Amino acid sequence: MSTNRESTGRPEGAEGRHVPVLRQRCVDLLAPALRTPDAVLVDCTLGMGGHTEAVLEQVPGVRVIGIDRDPQALDLASERLARFGGRFLPARAVYDEIADVVSSHDLPGVQGVLMDLGVSSLQLDETERGFSYAHDAPLDMRMDQSAGITAAEVLNTYDVGELTRVLREYGEERFAGRIARAIVRRREIEPWSRTHELADVVRASVPAATRRTGGNPAKRTFQALRIEVNGELDALRRAVPAAVEALDVGGRIVVESYHSLEDRIVKQVLARGATSSAPAGLPVEPETHRPYLKLLTRGAEEADAAEVEQNPRSASVRLRGAERLRTTPDHMSHQESR
Repeated sequence: MSTNRESTGRPEGAEGRHVPVLRQRCVDLLAPALRTPDAVLVDCTLGMGGHTEAVLEQVPGVRVIGIDRDPQALDLASERLARFGGRFLPARAVYDEIADVVSSHDLPGVQGVLMDLGVSSLQLDETERGFSYAHDAPLDMRMDQSAGITAAEVLNTYDVGELTRVLREYGEERFAGRIARAIVRRREIEPWSRTHELADVVRASVPAATRRTGGNPAKRTFQALRIEVNGELDALRRAVPAAVEALDVGGRIVVESYHSLEDRIVKQVLARGATSSAPAGLPVEPETHRPYLKLLTRGAEEADAAEVEQNPRSASVRLRGAERLRTTPDHMSHQESR
């Protein structure tokens, strides 16, 4: 989910605000499964609809169900994709609800699933949403602003231990304890409310030698808070296995991750499906233990230098894909999400 638009001078509509990451690669990986009659793709992270638009333009006849929890994103994408008529179907939901969304359309299965994880271009570029440490805004960070706790509530109510856990687990922050203690000290004077205040405290909490490299030291803290506020990793742990189960045989899944925590979850689920479950040493592999997925990528693919130059947010992308070879055997089903 990415854009090269500056936050000022906001263009109208979604097209001018959204440059999809690895757009053509995603289409190329999904298209072979979408050329069957009545094929359906579920875009689990619709955002402003850039990937869906590319699929609808290049694969005649395919329909796309676009899922997003953000009503503003759904409105913008629906406007952008209106020219495709009934081939585009919006759905307000979190992507781990994919089974319910597919079922609501009376579909036994789908031929493609796309996930472009992380924060969307819309959310990053709408500075008042509070996702960016580069602009002062209220500490919100909710992808759906009608529900859930805000980042400010996390900062003002979690104790030092809870804050340390969030920063360490979700931000992979080396100085999680120092930052957590500084956050609690600061709220004893005044409650947290603005992003620039948090960025300043994080910067002051990190050793000067560390601040000289690796970009803005607040990046990891903001990532951790966003993940906590939106329950992103828990949803992803449920969503990837559910997406695999939604695929018909021959269907394909493509997932774009933007940090190691996301990519690790995706890698584990896809690798599990692509690996024989037979005990070691059996002379013949039983049919029920054969892989039910085939990996479509060698490891995780990255954006090339040309794309990164044009679209800096693609620098951290890791893309993985797989094709469904057969239904999941009973002894393997549903275990991924436990």
